[in-house]
Amino acid sequence: MKVVIQRVSKASVTIDSEKIASIQKGLLILLGIENEDHQEDIDWLVRKISNLRIFNDENGVMNKSLLNIDGEVIVVSQFTLHASTKKGNRPSYIKAAKPDIAIPLYKKFISTLEKETSKKVQTGEFGADMKVELLNDGPVTIIIDSKNKE
Repeated sequence: MKVVIQRVSKASVTIDSEKIASIQKGLLILLGIENEDHQEDIDWLVRKISNLRIFNDENGVMNKSLLNIDGEVIVVSQFTLHASTKKGNRPSYIKAAKPDIAIPLYKKFISTLEKETSKKVQTGEFGADMKVELLNDGPVTIIIDSKNKE
């Protein structure tokens, strides 16, 4: 499971000119799921994301977590995070999980994150053509792969 986490001042998701999700200060999380992902990946990522100290404290130092600031979250499924560009110029998405595997894991990720943060997590719509708008705060963008816990 791969995530791209972006610290935002605001973010939103629009489908067919209708805004379906909108947050202020918090995180926009792009989530890529592969076939080998399980609940252990979700649990590890959710704990890591919730406690990652990437928000500024009163001294302007990144020392506060999403939980500390009571921040909001949008999670957007993004299979393209598992793109392979090794051969040619057309990315291969063979490592990305198909919907029958990805959708249940996507839903479990969201529900686990809601439990961890005690907040409703807003989402995009799995498989939809979405327009994601954000004001990256910092900018702060972090990539985490649950298979490479560095």
